[in-house]
Amino acid sequence: MIKILVSLVMMTMVGGAGGATYLYDKYGDDLPDYTALANYAPAITTRVLAGDGRLMAEYAIEQRVYVPIAAIPQRVRNAFLSAEDKSFYTHPGVDFVGLFRAILTNLKNYGSGRRPVGASTITQQVAKNFLLTSEVSIERKIKEAILAFRIEDAFTKDHILELYLNEIYLGFGSYGVAAAALNYFNKGLDELTIGETAFLAALPKAPNNYNPIKKPEAAKARRDWVVDRMLEDGHITAEEAEAAKAEPITVHKRGEAQVVHNAEFFSEEVRRQLSAQYGEEALYKGGMYVRTTLDPRLQNLATKALRDGLIAYDRRHGWRGPVTSIGAVENWKTLLPDIATPEGAPEDWRLAVILRLDKGEAKVGTADGYGGSIPMKEMSWARRWIEGQRFGNAPKRPSDVLEVGDVVLVEPVLKDDKGKDLPAGTYALRQMPDIEGALVAMDPHTGRVLAMVGGFSPKRSEFNRATQAKRQPGSAFKPFVYLAALDHGYTPATIILDAPFVYDPGPGQPLWKPKNYSGRFYGPSTLRMGIEKSRNLMTVRLANAVGMDVVAEYAEKFGVVKTMPRFLAASLGAVETTVMDLTTAYAMLVNGGRRIEPTLLDRIQDRTGKTIYRHDHRECDACEAVQWTGQGLPSIPDDREIMTDPLSAYQMVSILQGVVQRGTGTRVQAVGKTVAGKTGTSNDSLDTWFMGFSPDLVCGVFVGFDVPRTLGNHEAGSTAAAPIFTAFMKEALADKPDIPFRAPDGIKFVRIDRLTGQRSSSTENSIMEAFKPGTVPSVASASYVIDGSAVPMGDFGSFQQSGDPATGAFSSPAGGAPFQPSGGGAAPSAGGLY
Repeated sequence: MIKILVSLVMMTMVGGAGGATYLYDKYGDDLPDYTALANYAPAITTRVLAGDGRLMAEYAIEQRVYVPIAAIPQRVRNAFLSAEDKSFYTHPGVDFVGLFRAILTNLKNYGSGRRPVGASTITQQVAKNFLLTSEVSIERKIKEAILAFRIEDAFTKDHILELYLNEIYLGFGSYGVAAAALNYFNKGLDELTIGETAFLAALPKAPNNYNPIKKPEAAKARRDWVVDRMLEDGHITAEEAEAAKAEPITVHKRGEAQVVHNAEFFSEEVRRQLSAQYGEEALYKGGMYVRTTLDPRLQNLATKALRDGLIAYDRRHGWRGPVTSIGAVENWKTLLPDIATPEGAPEDWRLAVILRLDKGEAKVGTADGYGGSIPMKEMSWARRWIEGQRFGNAPKRPSDVLEVGDVVLVEPVLKDDKGKDLPAGTYALRQMPDIEGALVAMDPHTGRVLAMVGGFSPKRSEFNRATQAKRQPGSAFKPFVYLAALDHGYTPATIILDAPFVYDPGPGQPLWKPKNYSGRFYGPSTLRMGIEKSRNLMTVRLANAVGMDVVAEYAEKFGVVKTMPRFLAASLGAVETTVMDLTTAYAMLVNGGRRIEPTLLDRIQDRTGKTIYRHDHRECDACEAVQWTGQGLPSIPDDREIMTDPLSAYQMVSILQGVVQRGTGTRVQAVGKTVAGKTGTSNDSLDTWFMGFSPDLVCGVFVGFDVPRTLGNHEAGSTAAAPIFTAFMKEALADKPDIPFRAPDGIKFVRIDRLTGQRSSSTENSIMEAFKPGTVPSVASASYVIDGSAVPMGDFGSFQQSGDPATGAFSSPAGGAPFQPSGGGAAPSAGGLY
């Protein structure tokens, strides 16, 4: 009998070996190349971070954070081994004991309707996930086993486990254990508890079946099963197992402190740049690590300032009506929840239906089924909107504004103007502004964009008005006309005629007659006054005297426009630019005239940590020191191009400071710190701007309609854009010391009369003016007037005025050839007004 049993066993072994050889020969020749696993490069999430390291955005086809096996905690490895393959480190790729056990279990369950159990090892799962399909068939299982043997022969166990733990899908859009730890628990792998680790290890079989939100009981049961396996395998103690089972499975979203809000416009611009520079494949699969320049605090301030400013403008121009109307209000509780809130509405705004109009308030109902009221005081702004941004009379009663059944936006109001608490359910009437705008804040010394808002809300429109909208800057362009003059021998005290100017653009075209915003003429005035009061006639005369070719050269090299038209109206801002480009140009004024390139990106690293982009490319070996040992501070060379004479740049900064102190930007004094800037308004108030800066922060603001139309009477850069700049800069600089603008070596300050440009010993109408060496007016010097209506002047060099003061056609003692007339061509009806 024993001989018979031995013979049967021997025959079975020989038959099995023969069968295995046959299957190996049949399926082993046409299998995928497993050696590619040596250079595994999975699709990895590209992560975009703010300047302080907080997460801004992630771009991925498969959300994965790749972690080398050495960085995966042993507890995490043990949990997955206990759950999936406890003999992983001892089997040759296929677990024959486990396979035999699975066969017996399936035979026992045959006919019961239960799903057959498998016996795939981790190595087999790697073979399936990387090299095969998920087809359920005997043929696939055979191929999987053959590949498992080959993989085990070619790679170490640790490498195979590393592939598995980084590739496996674990639900919640998570590929790999690191991504799962973040998406389920907002933790790194080394921060996970035993219970959390066991839960992740419970997921590979069927993540959707153990969703802790939708199926909490199944999730806990499976988690506890893994805990028992870890205890059984000796990876944890009984006390640890008991504590792990007692843990609730609580899903935590990414921490609020770790995520940047209000940065959608910035993130989308970064995405576009990355896609254009590196391609979609690298963006969504390459696992780049992108550190941006964004300052989250400034971004929040910029978003609030722009939104508040647009809402304030909109309220000044009246009430355009309700979101919709439901007519009869008997069924308002049923109808109101089905009405969509307008896209982009602030989070604390909600829809309400008007239920009754009383003498001093409107009774409302909200979608949550509760009631409230809008006091007359909270709708007193709602004058009827009239075409052309005009408005009707102030309402006296709620019925002047609303009707029963109107569905409107409201905002809860907690306190009155005196800080007194209001009854619960008190609301203020709101409406979505139809005006748009943009704001860019930048470090003027580096070009790093610290904040950027491209509109009222990205949910309403993804169009980024900071980078994509080209609009006329109006008078915000004028500083570059005057800068060209300062570089060509003029001084802030040069006298320019403010008088009517007529330009003949050529046969068949009407005469061009620019005018000042006030409609008045002021006679001879200092160059400084031309900017501070934004005088159009002085600007045109100065541009004509300097030459539009020279003005165009400055506009182009400062990046305001790529190609500047040579007609005189362009000197008043009848060109098109973006908020980003104009902000960058102003930044080059405050940084002493050095070129900067605006950037949203500080540094980019590839999946291996290699730096593939760095905004500041200057070399600094001394910066690599590990610690300070008494050595001096590193010296980093500044090899940037000098765009203008640094003395001229400072003179323009000083003049723009005067705009805030005495000119069109006096409202900006509310910032409470040293700032300078310039208003800008195009013809018919289609585009309004304020461009300004402190010594270390520059900010540009634009306000206008997407389809250009007038902002209305009495609206200009000073009323629409400057308040936004003021609100932002006041908060941005609140914790900063007040420092003066930095004057370069060579500037000489002399007291002059700001009206006449002459030296003065009096304090009345006098200022300390900034002069270059050799240009300080003498006590007895005459005040020659630059007419600017004749041909352009030559380069004055040191500006020793001589020649004909009536025309401004002065000679050039430095020997420079006089500028030739620039023609000008057609002069459109456009340009800066204020």
